[in-house]
Amino acid sequence: MIHLCVDGDLTGQVLAYISLLPIAILVGFVTLMVFKRELHTISFFGGLLLNEGVNWLLKHIVREPRPCAGSHTNVPTEYGMPSSHSQLIWFFVVYFFLFLYLRMHQTNNARCVDLLWRHILSILLLGMALSVSYSRVYLLYHSWSQVFYGALAGSTIGIVWFIFTQEVLTPLFPKIAAWPISEYFLVRDTSLIPNILWFEYTVTRSEARNRQRKLGTKLQ
Repeated sequence: MIHLCVDGDLTGQVLAYISLLPIAILVGFVTLMVFKRELHTISFFGGLLLNEGVNWLLKHIVREPRPCAGSHTNVPTEYGMPSSHSQLIWFFVVYFFLFLYLRMHQTNNARCVDLLWRHILSILLLGMALSVSYSRVYLLYHSWSQVFYGALAGSTIGIVWFIFTQEVLTPLFPKIAAWPISEYFLVRDTSLIPNILWFEYTVTRSEARNRQRKLGTKLQ
């Protein structure tokens, strides 16, 4: 059965907003790079751009039209194989899965809590990817096969890029971080820190306590 996103179609309206998640991810990465300036984040974003480039290339090689050609006037290309939204979201999710379970390691004694939040986050990410993929079919931007092959391409590129980042780029990060231009723009390498969230939390808390003690000493 074919569904059309029209006025009064609450499901279509919700899915239309969900389909904007890949754009939100790109905006989020730009924000992270501006404020964090961390090499692994920059590499992750580079993988997203590579993934988009591969998608554009595949679309113009396969040249398969969308299921309702001409019904959507706001799409950048008439070709739909593979789905760019599906490919991007599955690249992001698969790479994030690998990062969560292989890159981040436990640094404190709350092992059960650590695993619990990773599993919860993974389930949320998986639901997000499935929702975005389904929205493209429901809104008639893509067929099921276009979404499936987009997910397959994105997942494959995500795995390959994660391995490339870990095995090739990560050993180079300390040298890149030491470049004068990197120091000028405050670009940093945190690849040797197992859990960056825990590290930043403990360092910030320790620094805040030290400054509080110094301020208390001056006031006495």
